[in-house]
Amino acid sequence: MSVASAGAEMNAVAQATPGRAAEPYAVGTAEAAAALAPSARLLPALGAVYRAQLSRAKVARIPLLFVATFQSVGIMVLMRGVVDGGSQGPAARSVVAGSTVLVVAFVALNLLAQYFGQLRASGGLDHYATLPVPPAAVVLGAAGAYASFTVPGTLATAVMGCALFQLPFANLWVLAAVIPLAGAALSGLGAALGLLAPRQELATLFGQLGMSAALLLGVLPAANLPGPIGYVRDLLPSTYGVEALARAFDAHPDWLALCGDLSVCAAVGAVSLAVATWAYRRAACR
Repeated sequence: MSVASAGAEMNAVAQATPGRAAEPYAVGTAEAAAALAPSARLLPALGAVYRAQLSRAKVARIPLLFVATFQSVGIMVLMRGVVDGGSQGPAARSVVAGSTVLVVAFVALNLLAQYFGQLRASGGLDHYATLPVPPAAVVLGAAGAYASFTVPGTLATAVMGCALFQLPFANLWVLAAVIPLAGAALSGLGAALGLLAPRQELATLFGQLGMSAALLLGVLPAANLPGPIGYVRDLLPSTYGVEALARAFDAHPDWLALCGDLSVCAAVGAVSLAVATWAYRRAACR
């Protein structure tokens, strides 16, 4: 993203923030600096950033959402012929749940890491720094927009997976909790990777590695992984979203364990978003 496009996006955020003048700001002038105080409240600023980022994602990221969805569906088709125990078995539930959460990982982790890495490299953070917007609003707004953007692809993948593996559709409502909580954990991690990476190329690399880990360790059945790899799988935030969704496909789900998995996602999301907010302050002030 160029500096000019970042400036246009920031003007849109400034105009959408309640209580702020809808004037274009001029960086580097004393008048602009005076006009930017006081800082906007968190919730109005968060809503403005969220809307601006979601509008941008709809325009620029729709082709990539199709890629993420087709990739996950293709993986399920491939795994349909090799999973042990046939359809409706534990392996089938793991494949469908892992492929579904992979859509979230592709967008919320991979693309968000690339976005913040590009924003930092192009000087776009300087435009954010001139806005009277709290750092938490910038990070949470971008993370929420990217996580929300995954909803259509995630739903489509889950429905196709259930049809392909003859899994029950009744408990797909669990996605209403899995998408935001897994999305918060993965988008917070992606934002932190993008902001902490010293170079844009490294941010892209970290995002790709994170998505690859979610693919290999989330889609493959946990019972088939070697012991040490299983411990690595437990460290991935996406694992607990996969486990929660896989439990929902059981004939008699263990709701307590499912809520425990979602609680881990929520805790990791809170920590990763806090780290990303700190990383944003650190990058914007340099």
